[in-house]
Amino acid sequence: MDQGRDRQIALIVAGPTCSGKSALALTLGERFGGTVINADSMQVYRELRILTARPSPEEERQLPHRLYGISPAVKARSVAWWRQQALVTMDEAWQAGRLPILCGGTGMYLRALTDGLAEVPDPGQEARAEARQFSADPAALHARLTEADPETAAALKPADTQRLARAWEVWRGTGHGLAWWRAQPGLPAAPCRFIAVRLAPDRAELRQAIAARFSNMIARGAVDEVRALLEPGLDSALPAMRAHGVPEIAAALRGEITLAQATEQAVLATGRYTKRQTTWFGHHPLATENDTVIFENRITSSEQYMERKYDKIISFVHERIDAARSGA
Repeated sequence: MDQGRDRQIALIVAGPTCSGKSALALTLGERFGGTVINADSMQVYRELRILTARPSPEEERQLPHRLYGISPAVKARSVAWWRQQALVTMDEAWQAGRLPILCGGTGMYLRALTDGLAEVPDPGQEARAEARQFSADPAALHARLTEADPETAAALKPADTQRLARAWEVWRGTGHGLAWWRAQPGLPAAPCRFIAVRLAPDRAELRQAIAARFSNMIARGAVDEVRALLEPGLDSALPAMRAHGVPEIAAALRGEITLAQATEQAVLATGRYTKRQTTWFGHHPLATENDTVIFENRITSSEQYMERKYDKIISFVHERIDAARSGA
C-alpha cells in the first residue's frame, strides 16, 4: 500500500456487521463535513433496506450518503463495478470540498481502493450460466475447480457458493484462473491518502447485538421485504438472494422451517460471518499504522459514555487529517 498518494484524503470506517459503522460514519461526517460512501456489497441493492441495515431516510437527509440502494437485485454487482462507482463518488466529494467517508464491512471493496484491483475480463454469459448451473452442488463445483484451477480452489471453502461460481466462470470464460489474473498488473489504488478507523468489538457483545438487531428487523418488516424480493423469481445464485437473512426467511415463507428457526439460523450465520470479517481486517490493513486506529467497542448510541469514545476517535481523525495536509 503506497501512502505517498496524499493529494487528497479519504476516511475509512470499517469493521464487522453490527459493530456500529454507520452511526460512527454519520458522526464523523457531521464533524468533518463528510460524504458517507457505502462500502457494503449488499447495501448497494435497493430492495434490501431492512435486512442490510441501510441508513434510514432520516439519517441520509442529515448529510450526503452515496451508493446505497443504487442497484436492482437482478444485477450481480462486482468489486470492479463498485470500485469505479466509488472513485467517481470520491472525486465528486473532493470537488465539493467534502471528506469521502467509506463505510462498510466488505473488505475486498475497500482493498480495491487502498491496494488496487486485478482487472479480470468479462467471462461472458455462457460461462456465467454454466457457473450458476454448477453452483447447485457446491461440493461438486469445488471438485471441478480443483481439477481446472487448483491454486484458486485451494483458497476457497467447498461451501462458499458465490466465490466458487465466480472462480469457475472466470476460468471457463477466460482460460485462466482467478489466482493467475490477480498476479497480473491491474487497476491502481485510489490517488489519495487513507485514514482508517477499524471497529473490532468483543465477539460476545457482537453476538448479542446481532440477535437483537435481527429481531428488530423482523418487527420492522423483514419478512415482507423478502417476500417482495422473491416475487419476481430471481435466480437464487444472485448476490442479493444470499444476503444475511434472505435464505432463512425464504425457507420460512416456503414452510420448510418456522420463523423462529429462520431467525436462529440467520443470527448464527451472521455471527460466523462477523468472525471471518474480523479475521480478514486483522490481516489486511487499510492504511499505514500511523493512520489507523482500532476501536475495541461497539458503537451504540450518543449517551455520555459513548460520547467520550467518540471524542477519542474524532481527536485521532483530526490529528491525522492535519498531518496529511502538512505532509507528515
